[in-house]
Amino acid sequence: MIPVVTPDEMRRIDERAMSSGVSLDTLVNRAGWAVARAARQMLGGTYGRRVVVVAGPGNNGADGRVAARLLAERGVWVRVIEVGEIPTHLPAVDLLVDAAFGTGFHGEWNPPPAPCRVLAVDLPSGVDGLTGRAHGSPWQCARTITFAAAKPGHFFHEGRRLSGTIEVADIGLDVSSSTIGVMTADDIAARWPTRRADAHKWTHGAYVVAGSPGMTGAASLTTEAALRAGAGIVHLASPGVGEVSTSPIEVVRRPIGAESWGREVLADVSRRFRVLAIGPGLGRADHTMNDIRRVVASADLPIVVDGDALHALDARSVSARSAPTIITPHDGEFATLAGEPPGDDRVDAARDLARRFGAVVLSKGPTTVIADPSGEVVLVDHGDDRLATAGSGDVLTGAVTGAVAAGASPMDAAGMAAWVCAEAGRRCHRHGTIASDILAAVPLVLDDLLGVPLDRAE
Repeated sequence: MIPVVTPDEMRRIDERAMSSGVSLDTLVNRAGWAVARAARQMLGGTYGRRVVVVAGPGNNGADGRVAARLLAERGVWVRVIEVGEIPTHLPAVDLLVDAAFGTGFHGEWNPPPAPCRVLAVDLPSGVDGLTGRAHGSPWQCARTITFAAAKPGHFFHEGRRLSGTIEVADIGLDVSSSTIGVMTADDIAARWPTRRADAHKWTHGAYVVAGSPGMTGAASLTTEAALRAGAGIVHLASPGVGEVSTSPIEVVRRPIGAESWGREVLADVSRRFRVLAIGPGLGRADHTMNDIRRVVASADLPIVVDGDALHALDARSVSARSAPTIITPHDGEFATLAGEPPGDDRVDAARDLARRFGAVVLSKGPTTVIADPSGEVVLVDHGDDRLATAGSGDVLTGAVTGAVAAGASPMDAAGMAAWVCAEAGRRCHRHGTIASDILAAVPLVLDDLLGVPLDRAE
């Protein structure tokens, strides 16, 4: 995973390095060299190129000045402009290096318009390194070169857009203490569970409680996604529903009544299932909430809780469970569980909710945050607006369920499923994508990640 550290953590990492004998000048020179290299790549060469470096009073400014010197040595025309001397109109050049302020900035940053592409040093100036909130009118950067580890501000709120492409440069700092990581394709290729040669369908069984009259589509999307993501067999119980005509034919139906179905579900799942998913499309009637609470409190297998079932949860009963729980709220559901929306610091909010509920929390958003009660956090920043369609959350719930059924840990299952669904969305039409399209792309994504192209699969 790509390590991520908060600004306070980064300061402590810098201090530890310097206390062990690494000088500040050494770190600045290494960072400046990385900035100069990124600038040369963006320029496509050095001959006849013109660069302006806007340099501030701190370490970011020092990084920028070193980069300016190195670029000038390569024949680039370079002008360094100090923050307090910025003209109303910047000169027309090929590249602007934003080395004005880093993660320690406070106040507002309202520079004149950029005349060209911008390369940010560590973080776009004016963006909060912890939350990603922009203060003032920061430059839109084409690329950000950051050091040792990414910062949360690169992935949230305005910082996600303003940072452009993010590159992490190794300058010799130890960031192994990081408890936040960004999920990558390589992580999934290394961690996704594979079926043993002697596996059978019940080795990876999943039980889904989803759907209600008029909401059977949620059940269909969830169950099929579970099968596609690794479940060997899926049983579906939809309270008060006869046949779900749209459900995959491979799904085994478990007819249950519209009310007082909790005991029956508990008897079913006590058999051979590895995981239970509950919530999509169930509705919020009082009797439904009561049955959900009974099942969640008493089932002794991992549970993925989504949709309407989230409105039935309380922290005490969930944290008292003996088996793992994964909860998957969007911001509105998060507010129901936590008493307030996530706020600016989405990492801290997810961690707090995970501790309160004793559960893995998958907090959906443009950058999805997965947190467990220990404080470990995984970020998935791979998705785009194609996921903003009805039913995509049901596909994600099914994918998490399938990954748990296949043998992944709850934390890995949540992070990997979120990334796979995001990549599946990227493979769909740029316009007009629906949840079924995302679902259909999931097996293709897994084949590619696990090294089995479709045309060579056996």
